[in-house]
Amino acid sequence: MTTAELLAEQLDETRRWTLMLLADLRGDDWGFQPAPGMGHALWLCGHLASAQNALVFKRTLGRDELDPAFAVHFPMGQDVRSVSECAYPTPAQVLKELAELHAKAVVAVRGMSDAFLAEPAFNKDGKSPHPHYRNKCGAISHAARHEAFHAGQIASIRRLLGKSFLR
Repeated sequence: MTTAELLAEQLDETRRWTLMLLADLRGDDWGFQPAPGMGHALWLCGHLASAQNALVFKRTLGRDELDPAFAVHFPMGQDVRSVSECAYPTPAQVLKELAELHAKAVVAVRGMSDAFLAEPAFNKDGKSPHPHYRNKCGAISHAARHEAFHAGQIASIRRLLGKSFLR
């Protein structure tokens, strides 16, 4: 197995788990916030699309694959607005964007060589190394770790909604 194949598998397996956690969310479940300012499933999914775009496309390939009109709803580093405070895309639209971007990301990653993956990742400021990774391989690997972290938040939201534990 090549490094690229391993990274693509990590992205796919993490996404499979996230989608399993989301499968039985209905209606108001998507906007349930454990407390004001905390993430809800709708925001978390939009954020995962934005983060995968940043880590796989911007930091690795130097391009943007996400529509800015979608991404504007899911800023990083700010309190999350409730569904009544923001005109978020619908859950169906967010899941569609999440799936389409993921499919593009996996195809792109599978085509990367070890030499390419060893190159320094692009950073937001174009200079400093990122605190979680230094190279393109690390940026893609971080995308899977980042998603797993937020999948844990979705799992907690599910439990708070009274849904069954999944394994």
